[in-house]
Amino acid sequence: MINKSVRKKDSESLLSGKPVYMEDMIFHKDVLTLKALRSPYAFARIKSIDVQNAKKVRGVIDVYTYKDVPYNRFTECCESYMEASPYDRCLLEPLLRYVGDEVAIIAAETEEAAEKALKLIKVDYEVLEPILNPRKSEGHSSIIHPEEDIFCSFPYGHDHLKNIVSEFSLGKGDVDEEFKNCDVIIERTYSTQAQSHCMLETHRAYSYIDANGRIVIISPTQTPYHMRRQVCRAIGIPASKVRLIKPRVGGGFGGKKIALVEPFAAFVTWKTGRPCKFIYTRNETFIATNTRHPIIFDVKIGADKDGNIRAIEMHALNNAGAYGGDSVIITMEAGQNSLPTYNKVPAIKYIGKTVYTNLQPGGALRGYGATQGTFALDSAVNELSAALNMDPTEIKLKNSIRSGEVGGIINNAIRSFNIEACIERGKELICWNEKFPRRETGNNKVRGIGMALGTHISGVAGIDKSGVSIRLVEDGTYMMLTSSGDTGTGSDTILSQIAAEALNTNVDNIQIYAGDTDACPYDSGAFASSTTYVSGNAVIRAAKEMEILILKAAEKKLNIPAVTLELKEDRVCLRGNENIFVTLKTLGEDSQAGSNYPILMANASSGITESPRPIMAGFVEVEVDKTTGEVKVLDYVAVIDCGTVINPALARVQAEGGLTQGIGMAMFEEVIHSDTGKLVTNSFMNYNVPVRKDIGNIKVEFQPQYEPTGPFGAKSLGEIVTHTPSPAIANAIYNAVGVQVRDLPITPEKVYKAMKEKESTAKQELT
Repeated sequence: MINKSVRKKDSESLLSGKPVYMEDMIFHKDVLTLKALRSPYAFARIKSIDVQNAKKVRGVIDVYTYKDVPYNRFTECCESYMEASPYDRCLLEPLLRYVGDEVAIIAAETEEAAEKALKLIKVDYEVLEPILNPRKSEGHSSIIHPEEDIFCSFPYGHDHLKNIVSEFSLGKGDVDEEFKNCDVIIERTYSTQAQSHCMLETHRAYSYIDANGRIVIISPTQTPYHMRRQVCRAIGIPASKVRLIKPRVGGGFGGKKIALVEPFAAFVTWKTGRPCKFIYTRNETFIATNTRHPIIFDVKIGADKDGNIRAIEMHALNNAGAYGGDSVIITMEAGQNSLPTYNKVPAIKYIGKTVYTNLQPGGALRGYGATQGTFALDSAVNELSAALNMDPTEIKLKNSIRSGEVGGIINNAIRSFNIEACIERGKELICWNEKFPRRETGNNKVRGIGMALGTHISGVAGIDKSGVSIRLVEDGTYMMLTSSGDTGTGSDTILSQIAAEALNTNVDNIQIYAGDTDACPYDSGAFASSTTYVSGNAVIRAAKEMEILILKAAEKKLNIPAVTLELKEDRVCLRGNENIFVTLKTLGEDSQAGSNYPILMANASSGITESPRPIMAGFVEVEVDKTTGEVKVLDYVAVIDCGTVINPALARVQAEGGLTQGIGMAMFEEVIHSDTGKLVTNSFMNYNVPVRKDIGNIKVEFQPQYEPTGPFGAKSLGEIVTHTPSPAIANAIYNAVGVQVRDLPITPEKVYKAMKEKESTAKQELT
């Protein structure tokens, strides 16, 4: 079952339109609709709020303000326990920190009644001076979080009275000393923009009280157990009073692991005893959820004349927005998941700072900081290559890590890292030697090629863990329970393939039920590229335990020692003699037929102590119109080592989707705010997402190197594929027309302006 393009287990139900999403599962006829009144100001304090007229609207059950909700600090980040994020949120507060922050919540019988009531709430605001520029945040007279009860579980330099969310550093060697040994040093500033998730299913939750008086929340979350914990903390009830069920998730990309709608839905249900639903409009999903963190990087890098990089120094300033959320770790990962590629460099220094601003909060988005850090670092390496007049592939091969290395800023051994094969094969597929650096094509157009490297992790070592339960059903098939979340990636299919391989059966004999905190064992959730590696290892352990139980049951049935038996697809037989056997159906029936045979159920968990790194080489050819600055992506080649490829078809689709998001970040997508902090790009009419014709021809190939710690040799794939498009496209544009755009997205206007400035500078030098 490994390395087989098995069809997704849910493909038929999705294509036939069967009810699988949250809104399909609303069965109460008396369900309340929730709506939020949102702040029109980037920074304001509620002086007074009058909801009496709103409450008089027919169908309105209640209107809740900060005076009516529990005052419990929580973090919207549902990622780990304990969280590295500051606990800086409450359900509702009198201090509003960005345009879109919740002012009041309306519970009504109909959406029409709720919308009417929204217009009748009267609020008197004290408008405060907002901070919209992260460089001005630290020490600003406006304190975004003046409250005294904010705390962070880890000593990461949180100082909310100075608007500092966190500070972080890592490195090795003496960068100042090594820069003295460099023949070429470049210093550059790069900036990445905020990017929206654009998942098809907006944020939503449905809650009700069951027959036992417990709150049931149905939510398309990526992290069921962590979401439950934040909900319980926000409204002040124990976990035993809440059950969370994850249905099919209509896209997440990191955006569905933040506690936004779920706490409000649970609170209103707890308060009224009524079922309720809170479904964001597309506009709300744009303005009131998270975006990719915009980060500014100052990079200094130096090498000797032979291309040996001696020192790298990176400073990152991360704009957290109004709440801390995931920003602490994202600032860390911007360095920790980009710099290890060049771990061979003698001296590396990374300093990251995260600050609050009065803008929409940043959060996890596919790539999780490493996408931003890779753009800055690999762009700097590409610029260094140009300064040395060397091929960037040579510089990267010379300075990148190899399998078997350990030390430096990496805490564990690299057992698989097929970087040389990825680079060499990518060069072949893009015809690098024939096309580098540029080709004139006539009509004032020129083509250039560029490349970049990216690495990531496979789960968070020391934190991520997964529990899996497998039982034998009476018909001889298996039921597997897990809280790992399939966000559309096909992970249910992947885990079923791993289970089938371990149990020597086929995928059709594995049924999977995922994401129910009452029925399924704990799992960290779908984030940090962890599902295949972390949950897959737990699946193997549970399958091996199940095999032992089955063989013991067969030993009793056949009166033959278990060590002489082997598990087959639908039976247990004597090793070397398949005519002596007992079917799994018989064993399954026996396990439910009395006390002589035990119930055949196996449980196992897997926590990880190290996180193996996938590696990807991205190559791109672009065409630049020198009269307009327009850039077209012609071909994109991605060569990836993600260890053993469990399902090639799903892996290829994952890679293609991630590359599309990466190209969108590189060239098209940008979250834009007005000078008062109001979101301008608040719909698909004005937020520029690439379509199929924008991304050119994409070719994905795998160069797997077996990872001994992974399930059947697998590593992660989901996030690494967003990392390389931005630096590769920037490099290709430079190779084509000689201008380097260092702030994303790379628009025709920026390219045209840079070409004109270069032309003007050249004329001045001549005169």
